[in-house]
Amino acid sequence: MTENELSYKIIGAALEVHRSLGVGLLENTYEIALAYELKQLGLGVKQQVALPLIYKEVMIENAYKIDLVIEDKVIVEIKSVTETHPVFQAQLLTYLKLTHMKLGLLINFNTPLIKYGIHRIVNNL
Repeated sequence: MTENELSYKIIGAALEVHRSLGVGLLENTYEIALAYELKQLGLGVKQQVALPLIYKEVMIENAYKIDLVIEDKVIVEIKSVTETHPVFQAQLLTYLKLTHMKLGLLINFNTPLIKYGIHRIVNNL
């Protein structure tokens, strides 16, 4: 399955979670619900994936935590904030570069219409 095909399924699952739970919950709640929906679709889902970083000679084991990795192809960063900040997109792009993945989705569940909370980030390898 391509990254675009996966993103279509991820967005559909996010719509279902948003429709069922609404707004105002903690990010962890949305993460667990989205992971559940994606697993129900038969997709491989990893949660809270540790991403190490090497700074000079120092290995920082848990420098980052990626919310969801789908089929080892798409990273999903989940937010539940009043408004997204450009730093969230920069953070996701960093994850994509460090993992050599092409596509990430930043999903903010704290919006009346979820379509306004979904941002595609592409890593132009």
